Amino acid sequence: MPDSPTTNKNAIWRPYCQMKTAPPPLEIVSAKNFTLQTADGRALIDGMASWWSVCHGYAHPHVIESVAKQLEKMPHVMFGGITHEPAERLATRLATMLPADLNHVFFADSGSVAVEAAMKMAIGYWRRRGKPERQRFLSFDHAYHGDTTGAMSLCDPDRSMHSAYGDAILSQLHCPLPKDPESENLLHEMLSRHQQEVAGVFLEPLVQGAGGMRFHDASTVQRIRRLCDEHGVLLIADEIATGFGRTGSMFAIDTCEIVPDIICLGKALTAGTMTMAVAVARSEVFNAFWSDDVGDALMHGPTFMANPLACAAANASLDLFEREPQVQRAREMQNQLQAGLSPCRTIPGVVDIRTRGAIGVIQVETLPHLDQLRQQFVDAGVWLRPFGDCIYVTPPLNLPTPFVENLCSAIVNVMSSKRFTTSDAQTITPVAQAGLRPSSR
Repeated sequence: MPDSPTTNKNAIWRPYCQMKTAPPPLEIVSAKNFTLQTADGRALIDGMASWWSVCHGYAHPHVIESVAKQLEKMPHVMFGGITHEPAERLATRLATMLPADLNHVFFADSGSVAVEAAMKMAIGYWRRRGKPERQRFLSFDHAYHGDTTGAMSLCDPDRSMHSAYGDAILSQLHCPLPKDPESENLLHEMLSRHQQEVAGVFLEPLVQGAGGMRFHDASTVQRIRRLCDEHGVLLIADEIATGFGRTGSMFAIDTCEIVPDIICLGKALTAGTMTMAVAVARSEVFNAFWSDDVGDALMHGPTFMANPLACAAANASLDLFEREPQVQRAREMQNQLQAGLSPCRTIPGVVDIRTRGAIGVIQVETLPHLDQLRQQFVDAGVWLRPFGDCIYVTPPLNLPTPFVENLCSAIVNVMSSKRFTTSDAQTITPVAQAGLRPSSR
C-alpha cells in the first residue's frame, strides 16, 4: 500500500511480525463468498477463513441482512443492568445446543477475554466452596489459550510465542497430553500432588491450534475428563477455534462425548462478522455464585459484552447451521483435503500431512524464507499464513469442492519447488524466533 503525504506507515503496530523487516502487508479492498480482493485487482481463495472465523464465507446475505436490521434498531447498549432480545435469544440457543447443563452463558468480547472469565469463574467457584487456595491451572504442552496476561500463563511456557515473558506472567502447571499410559500416569501424579491448589484444567479438545496444529483423539479427552473427576478438578474446554463445525462436529466435545464444566467459544461464533466470545458454565459452577451477598457476584464485565450487532450476527450464523449442511460439509472436506495435499508427502522435509474436519496441516522440518513463501502463495492465488513448522488451511466450512481442489493444487505447486529440510534452512525460522521447538505429531 503506497504511502500518501499524510500516511505514517508505522501508525499501525501490526500483529505477529517484526515491523522493521516485515514486507508491506497485503491490502484487501473487499471480501465476498470465499475470496479476498486485493488492491491490485487479484482474487485470492482464503484458506484461513480469517483465522478460523468466517465459517459461512464472507458477507453471507443472511448475516449481513440480520446485522443491518439490528444496526437500525440499536448498534450497542451496555449490558450492566440492561438486557435485550438478541442476547437473550442467543444465550438460550447456545444453552440448547450444548450438552447437559452447560446452560449459563457469559458474554465476552474476544476469545482471550472469555478464557480470562473462565479462569475467574473457576477460582471463584472454589473460593465460594471454602477452598480459596485453589487458584492455579494446569494446561498441556504445546497449549495456546490467548494473548492476554492470564491466558498467556496457560500457554506452553517453553514453546509458545509468550515464552519470553517468563516470570512476568502467572505461574501455572503444564504436562504432556495423556495420550498413553505413561503420560496418563504423569497427569494423575501431577493432579494428586497439586490437587489442593488446582482450580481447573484447560484443554483444547481434539486440536491444539497455535501451539502447532497438533491433533489428539477422543480417548485422550476422555482420560482428562476422568482424571479431573477423580481429583475433583474443573475441566475447561477451550473451543474458541474448534467450535461451530470446524472439526466435523458442531463442537469437538460432541465427538469426545464428554461435558466440560466450562466451555469457551468464539471466532466462528459471529461467522467472522465482528468480535464476540462466550464462556458457558454448568449449573454447579453458576450456582456457586447464586447468593444474597452482592460480593459473591462474578465481577467481570467487558464494555462491549453482548453487543447487539454481534448477537445478531451470531443468531444469523446459528440459523445457517440449522438450514445448511455446514457440519456435514466439514466432514466431507476432511477427505478432500487429505487427497489434495497428499502429493506433498514426497517433498523433502515434509514430516506429516494430517486432516480433521475442515482443517488440513502439512508439518515440515523447517520453514525457511517465510515471507517469500507467503508471497508465492499469493502469486498462486491463495491466502495462507504458515507459522512455526506448519503450512495449514482452515477454509470456510462450505468452501465448494472446486475451490478446495484449487486451494490444494496451489499449495502442492508452490511447495513442490522448495525444500523444507533443516539442512537447507538459510534463515532463522519462526520457530526459533518465537522460542518454539520443531514439533512432532
